[in-house]
Amino acid sequence: MKNLINYFIIPTILSFAFAFEIPDAIGYNGVVVCSKKEAAQIGIDILKKGGNAIDASVGVAFALAVTHPSAGNIGGGGFAMIRLANGDVTSIDFRETAPSLAYENMFLDSLNNVIPGKSKYTSWAAGVPGSVHGLGTIHEKFGSLPWDVLVYPSVNLARFGFELDLHNIIILNSERYKKLLANDIVSKKIFTKDVDYKIGDLLIQKDLSLTLERIAKYGYKEFYEGKTSDYIIECMNRTGGLISRNDLRNYKSVEREPITFSYRGYTIHSMPPPSSGGITLASILNQLENVDFSEFNFHSKLHLHYLVESERRSYADRAEFLGDTDFINVPIDSLISKEYAKKRFFTISPDKASNSSDIGFGEISINESEETTHFSIVDKFGNSVSLTTTINGWYGSGISVDNAGFILNNEMDDFSSKPGFPNMYGLIGNKANSIQPGKRMLSSMTPTIVEDLNNDLFLVLGSPGGSTIITTVAQIIVNIIDFNMSIQESIEAKRFHHQWLPDIIQIERNSIANEVIDELISMGHSFKYRSSIGESNCIMVKDEFILGSSDSRRGAIAIGY
Repeated sequence: MKNLINYFIIPTILSFAFAFEIPDAIGYNGVVVCSKKEAAQIGIDILKKGGNAIDASVGVAFALAVTHPSAGNIGGGGFAMIRLANGDVTSIDFRETAPSLAYENMFLDSLNNVIPGKSKYTSWAAGVPGSVHGLGTIHEKFGSLPWDVLVYPSVNLARFGFELDLHNIIILNSERYKKLLANDIVSKKIFTKDVDYKIGDLLIQKDLSLTLERIAKYGYKEFYEGKTSDYIIECMNRTGGLISRNDLRNYKSVEREPITFSYRGYTIHSMPPPSSGGITLASILNQLENVDFSEFNFHSKLHLHYLVESERRSYADRAEFLGDTDFINVPIDSLISKEYAKKRFFTISPDKASNSSDIGFGEISINESEETTHFSIVDKFGNSVSLTTTINGWYGSGISVDNAGFILNNEMDDFSSKPGFPNMYGLIGNKANSIQPGKRMLSSMTPTIVEDLNNDLFLVLGSPGGSTIITTVAQIIVNIIDFNMSIQESIEAKRFHHQWLPDIIQIERNSIANEVIDELISMGHSFKYRSSIGESNCIMVKDEFILGSSDSRRGAIAIGY
């Protein structure tokens, strides 16, 4: 176990009626699973003070903005799934929006070609940030402790510094990100130095501490209407960006009805558009309900084949139909229906790979970053939060706000710069995800909550990973429900991914037996080895126990009490 709870685990716990590998954390009163130990501890401290899971999520998110600057943020956006102790489930959309000066062809040259890098590494890449508004919104609706109590721990983290972990050091020392951060005079001052970072080095962010102190003192609207907003406008003036004072003042988080569907009797709640996560997850799992996995071994030829083919069809539909429902009509009911999924599934051959160029989208009438962060929280009252947030690529646009100490996102790249043209993660977009002022760009973030056969809280999960988020969440659910894996086994199991285009299966190294790969190649599948897929930080509730498991791929941590 990477972490022990405050209570000693008595032997009887190990004789559960269900088999399991010991998780990272076991709690009776609450569990927090996230990317950084300092953030997890702040979340637990809030729970110990009597705060609920929503309070803890605010504290964790602000702490990640300090300790995980490559992905945690106040200059980006995200989504939260919330299940209250009474069983009510809702979702909060705090995705970034396109500035009012944005327009459909803003990243194209006079010949209608995409201008390299303009949607990624300039201030035009920045959408209007939603993270602070989203955290303020969930606190107003569901929090219990005072706002400043939740934010001030992160003020101190930024002011006095924290010890960089190996993950932070590797990214900060990489030539790619040193170059990105050095391109902006403010980012260079905060994050770069003449020698490489090493274990034990402190990262002190004084300007960020002052920003967080203002937010703690004056509330979340300070970011959009106070001195921090002045600094954002100064940054736009310095870099030629598009975000205006009115864009900041007019930004609003949106409470949305979750995408809710069933899988083998389990009820699953996930994010609606502008996240593609819930719909695409439903599409994959609805197709897989037509497969009897008891007939296959884990990571066998047919296990992978049916998952890949279901993913392929679901991502084709994602590219064609999904976008911001405030701007376009998305046929949600059709896309998540069992009947539609069955039609898609029965186009799958059991012994031959499909060709993505022949698949296209289904008959219905009517892009994104791997550098994201996700955390899951359950409290002693039975409240739960699954929250995913991002600035898109590691360190987003690379541009930091003058005198405020935080990096701006490059989420505008998640729009379709040009129909059929892939974003930085290879995702194909269409007209549905075109740029419009005030519109929210399509996302793959998939914070998800699962209820068991008795409609009790069962799983709280999600992942970073851009386009691979959805398939990561789907595979973990299948691992647990269909292959009877423990939460720890399901998370650590090697993963694979197919997103329609490019027409290739991405697999983690040392994941699939060579003979299985040979069998799949003979069926017409193509493979590409890659680094780790996702970082799924999950919680399972079983009887009176709250089991937290962190994904070892990026060094996450689970703490319970």
